[in-house]
Amino acid sequence: DRIPWLCTLHDILRREDTSRQDTILACSALKKMYRRVLISGASAIETNQPEQPREKPALKILFVHLDGPMDIIAGRLEKRRGHFMPLELLKSQFDTLEPPSAPENFITVSLEKSLPEIVLEIENTII
Repeated sequence: DRIPWLCTLHDILRREDTSRQDTILACSALKKMYRRVLISGASAIETNQPEQPREKPALKILFVHLDGPMDIIAGRLEKRRGHFMPLELLKSQFDTLEPPSAPENFITVSLEKSLPEIVLEIENTII
């Protein structure tokens, strides 16, 4: 059910890339396949091999893996008001997570840092 949405996000990223626009997209691409679709669109599903040559070149995306213990994330979720993500779904998110690994293009940033430290670490990587 997420694949059409991820393909739409891929199309948006491709459009911005074609316009030479830097883009930041926030979404929970918990599975490696989801990240493949963001990079390669529907061809990632067809080939299941994002490294395979294809008609349209893959996008170069840096994934930022925000990593932290469940109790810290649960505490932050409890403080949110009116957010779509209920605390009850957090464990299933952890169970679903396939952390990025080589050869994916990613950095891991600890959520145990302050928000300014997190932003600075990401900025220092992308600049």
